[in-house]
Amino acid sequence: MMDAIRSHLSVKLLISYLIVIFVVVFIMVSTTQMTLPGAFDRHVGGQQNPPPGQRRPDAMMALYNNFRDSFNDALAYSLIASGLAALAVSLVFSRSIIAPLQAMMKASQRIANGHYDERVRVTGSDELAQLGRRFNRMTERLEQTENMRRQLLGDVSHELRTPLTAIGGYMEGLIDGVLPATPETYEQVRHEALRLGRLVDDLQELSRVESRSFELNRRSLALDVPLATTVKRLGRQFEEKGVKLTLNLPADLPPVLADEDRLTQILTNLIGNALSYTPAGGEVNVGAQRRGGELRIAIKDSGIGIPPEHLPHIFDRFYRVDKSRSRASGGGSGIGLTIARHLVEAHGGRIQAESEGAGQGSTFTFTIPVGK
Repeated sequence: MMDAIRSHLSVKLLISYLIVIFVVVFIMVSTTQMTLPGAFDRHVGGQQNPPPGQRRPDAMMALYNNFRDSFNDALAYSLIASGLAALAVSLVFSRSIIAPLQAMMKASQRIANGHYDERVRVTGSDELAQLGRRFNRMTERLEQTENMRRQLLGDVSHELRTPLTAIGGYMEGLIDGVLPATPETYEQVRHEALRLGRLVDDLQELSRVESRSFELNRRSLALDVPLATTVKRLGRQFEEKGVKLTLNLPADLPPVLADEDRLTQILTNLIGNALSYTPAGGEVNVGAQRRGGELRIAIKDSGIGIPPEHLPHIFDRFYRVDKSRSRASGGGSGIGLTIARHLVEAHGGRIQAESEGAGQGSTFTFTIPVGK
């Protein structure tokens, strides 16, 4: 079918060129035949032209007929030569147009079969070259999406395996009588089940924010409102771990234009992440200042820091700086920062992470538009 389509397009292009050639030939022949008698009279007959309505002399008529025949012979040869040349040029140009389209058709078929690394060769800067570049950009995004899908499946499988393995181990121990049927054992099973439930909730939230299947109820509000909710949620965890939480907010901060629940979620994820990677005796500081039409909010901690090679990936899903830290040990699911990034960008802001290196702490900064 693809060969038929290609042949059909080639024939259409060739026919279009030939039609143009035939029209040009027809006009050329018609014009020359119509203008030939007058041109002969002007350039050959001179003063010997008969008066209007009278016939040319026989000698002049014979000369005209010979001239016309010789002209028609020359015209026929020139038309044949030019027609063959035009046909050859048409074939070359047709192939130059069909070749890149054929390459894209073959590449698209391979992509449909799952070969997302397929690319087409692009040369020049015409419309076909622009189409080829856009085709390559499309395939690059498809490849990135496929890689992210595979990575997500692998990461989700790994994250789900940990609590499921723990629950299975506890239940097997209870069945075999290796573990005692005590409240502590059942509490461990319940703890793993809660971990599994929280992970599923995080994945659902990640799916919503990545697909933008949520609405922002923006309004003008003071930063103190969502920040107070965040401190209330995480205050006990800071006390239990022995980490100090400090708020350093100027009194003249302008209100922000944001969704209160989503801004609270951003602050909870970032401050909770700082708490997870700050050891006992450390400190987490929250500051804010106005920068033009935005409010710049910074969460700085004295934790384990982020090596430079990890900074470009810190907002990737399931990414952890310390690979040895699992969800159970306080490392989280690895998607809280990803959710925060999407929510910040949905508000029209930016988010970034900075660190001087391992053991030097880290600073997460994001911006939110200023409200009225």
